[in-house]
Amino acid sequence: MRAVLFFLTSVLWPASVLGDVLSLSSLQWTLKNANGSIVVPAKVPSQAHLDLLEAGIITEPLLGINDFTQRWIVNDNWTYTADLTPLTQNLSADARALLVFYGIDTIANITVSGHPVAWVSNQFQQYVYDVTDFIVAPAQNDTNVTVALESAYTYGLNITSRPDAEISPTGDFEYAGIRQFIRKTQSDFGWDWGPAFVPSGIFKPAYLVTLSPNTSVSDNTTSDNGVEPASHPLLASGGSVLIDESVLEISKVGETPIAAPNQTADWVVNVTLGVRSVVGADFPTLTIAIPELNVTSGPLTVEPIPVATNVTTFVSANFTIPDSVPDRWWPHNLGTPKLYDFTITLALSNASSEGAVSFTTRSGFRTVQLVQTPYLSEELAARGIIPGDQWHFEVNGRAFYTMGTNIIPFDPFYARMTSEQVRWVLESAVKSGQNMLRVWGGGIYQPSDELTGGYDFYSACDELGIFAWSELIFSDALYPINDWLLASIDPEVRQNVRRINRHPSNAQWAGGNEIEGIVISVNQTLANGTHYLDEFQTLFGEFLHDIVLDEESSVAYTDCSTTSGVLSLDPYEIRYNNKTPGYIYGNGERYNYDASQAFNYSTYPLSRFMNEFGFHSLPSFYSWEEVLTSPEDFSFNSTVVASRDHHPPAGNLSWPNPNAPQGQGQMTVAVELWLPTPNTTDSNQTFAQWCWSTQVFQSLNMVSEIAFYRRGAGRGENNLGALVWQLNDIWQGASWSAIEYSGRWKVLQYGMANIYSPVVIYPFWTPDNQTLEVTVTSDRWDVVNGTAQLTWYDWSGNELNSSTTLFSVPSLNNSVILQAQGLDNILPQGKDAADVWLRLNLTAETDNRTVTHEQFFTPISLASANLVDPAINVTAGSNLTFTLSAQGGVAPFTWLDHPAGTVGYFADNTTGLPLNGFFLVPGIDRTVRFIPNPLLSKVADPDPADFVVRSLWNNTHL
Repeated sequence: MRAVLFFLTSVLWPASVLGDVLSLSSLQWTLKNANGSIVVPAKVPSQAHLDLLEAGIITEPLLGINDFTQRWIVNDNWTYTADLTPLTQNLSADARALLVFYGIDTIANITVSGHPVAWVSNQFQQYVYDVTDFIVAPAQNDTNVTVALESAYTYGLNITSRPDAEISPTGDFEYAGIRQFIRKTQSDFGWDWGPAFVPSGIFKPAYLVTLSPNTSVSDNTTSDNGVEPASHPLLASGGSVLIDESVLEISKVGETPIAAPNQTADWVVNVTLGVRSVVGADFPTLTIAIPELNVTSGPLTVEPIPVATNVTTFVSANFTIPDSVPDRWWPHNLGTPKLYDFTITLALSNASSEGAVSFTTRSGFRTVQLVQTPYLSEELAARGIIPGDQWHFEVNGRAFYTMGTNIIPFDPFYARMTSEQVRWVLESAVKSGQNMLRVWGGGIYQPSDELTGGYDFYSACDELGIFAWSELIFSDALYPINDWLLASIDPEVRQNVRRINRHPSNAQWAGGNEIEGIVISVNQTLANGTHYLDEFQTLFGEFLHDIVLDEESSVAYTDCSTTSGVLSLDPYEIRYNNKTPGYIYGNGERYNYDASQAFNYSTYPLSRFMNEFGFHSLPSFYSWEEVLTSPEDFSFNSTVVASRDHHPPAGNLSWPNPNAPQGQGQMTVAVELWLPTPNTTDSNQTFAQWCWSTQVFQSLNMVSEIAFYRRGAGRGENNLGALVWQLNDIWQGASWSAIEYSGRWKVLQYGMANIYSPVVIYPFWTPDNQTLEVTVTSDRWDVVNGTAQLTWYDWSGNELNSSTTLFSVPSLNNSVILQAQGLDNILPQGKDAADVWLRLNLTAETDNRTVTHEQFFTPISLASANLVDPAINVTAGSNLTFTLSAQGGVAPFTWLDHPAGTVGYFADNTTGLPLNGFFLVPGIDRTVRFIPNPLLSKVADPDPADFVVRSLWNNTHL
């Protein structure tokens, strides 16, 4: 076996590496600024901030006000340099050396051995260069690889200073007006939930791959059947072939992205490989095998492969599998996310395994359709649906209710993210009942694996059974139509669509985020608005649409989220404002920061699908401890805390954000309107209760909206989707998130775990006419039968009265179990609204199991309720279990905090379901268990005494 040269970095390399795939991480890198005043050791993958942090030049960027004080890094240019000799010293005379970058952030000149290789300007592209001739003939004895990065900010200023630069007529964030010209994570320039560090670096893994025409399969690891497959196409490279792209798409015979697939048709397995080879092949073959199913395509003849290392040659093959052979992939709440290993072998000769490369990849069989066609007239009449178009997803031919959230970048510095951190966020989504995550278009294309992307996202979604709504990276700006920009976008989109094709979790491609609504408004308000509308149509209605549908055939493309939908799918015609009054089209979003309207259902849109809605909150006291440096900072409106509220955004580089008082004020008013106003003699407790109370309101608001939209499945709007803005945090500051930067769950995360249950009960209260409607909603495909119990209590915990009702809920529908009007008819006789509350419970049978759900109703704001000291007693048991007992009155939103340094969640000790932020009633004890994440927790064995309990009573009492 030929010696294999590879290096251990953060990735654990398999033992079956086939060829010379050499990690640039193994080199000794340096980082220097433009004038050479800073020269420090560096890493790859990394970003300048991270290397400066490691060298002690700066402190943690997320600490204190470093997002302001470290702006000097943005203004400088940074160069990464390493001696390539350790990787090239044994390069044979007939070998070719290919430099592979999976991600450079963003504007850079690449040189090898003193020779210019390329100028690059797209963070989202993969780059491959044959650098052999430079290595063997270095200029002035230069043996380095150098990536000289230009400040993206400076680059943007230069572009926008051109007289022909078209500036977006829209508002912006911190580094304003430049990002639409730069193919870089848009939120790197600031957003209303995060900082603007504008990082730069070689932020994804990079490799040197050496190829030799004298390498044959006999030189590599073999099995009885030929080549032993590698665990990744990159690791199958080396020898004589580099696989720089691999595509696997599974669809139905005849399937297109715009029509319902035939569910009984055979499956089509299509494989496309992008190869660079030092050996020509006139009759190469591809073989596709699924060992678990004992299925193989046999050798399939593909396009000839020329000798070429400077361009990619694509070869494709497909074969069919009967529908009944594989099990289907389902989202976790509807079935099993079944995955199969696919072994793909490329042989350069159809007569033997000579020069063959083979690898294994993982995928699943499913269909997912975005239904956007008009409702049939008979359906409108039979079901009482408001006229208009459908807008919902179907999996394997069945409509389902989409429940989930939106994700943003996980860290301001991509290079330090790990699969363990990301998987925790994804697992948290699954634990809270979510079946879809929207990959927001202002962030980054999420990766598929650690080897090429640094961490895993899509493969984890596949395994966990959660859909990913994918977006191209365009957000909240009007993008100019420049030939050089389109030339950069084309390969960016193609590469990422091809890469993500193999993932059954991918549900659709959207062209971008919120831009359609912006351009419609601009068209209506600006004299030259049609110019921007025409550009939008060109980019999102034609250019991106055509690229995506050219590269895949199994998921839909939409121009944007949020969208008005389409007039036609073939040809593709966006509806824009071509609407009939009273009809419903497309999908929707809601942001209303008037907290007095938080529970006013008349302000909730009637929409087929809600892809964004949210309200911001502060992170917990524990998160603030990670970044605040002075005792005086621990206050709701301290300079540092308020400086991290970017809502509304400054729109420029002013610091602290001059608009922060608006965002802080919105949270303040929300708490004061709906909860007891935090005010105690302990300033730290008051601050902690303020932080927590903003989260309680956020959860109350979002749970109310989710319940409303879910109820809409059985009403005229036929709503079949609700995605909360947002799931994760990028730092410790005011945001819309349900999970804090450290992985700590906010109140909202537990609220979603409750309201995203399969069968839920909810009290819809309309104060204007004092109407209470209690509804049971189900997302199950079968009829659900069960029992609901409504029990009134006073705040001392005395049961006042109780009633039981049987219910039956049709598929994806709801049933009203109580409708009453007038407080005198609703409240227990002789009781005041401030003294009582209603507990709602249900028990139902579905999916061959018993499910339960609990909600509550207070007839007035909790700010005005006559709460009683709950005198909560906490008894710690084994395995981090805690039994909570109210010895006094009822404790609304009883909440347990796990100590600093731990990551995990609380679950009901009986059901195992997430539980926190509940109403604790005297005589009804609750036992919860803290389930830690051992991979992320810095404290392996937390002391039960360090767990903290709080409730709304603590807003005003120690």
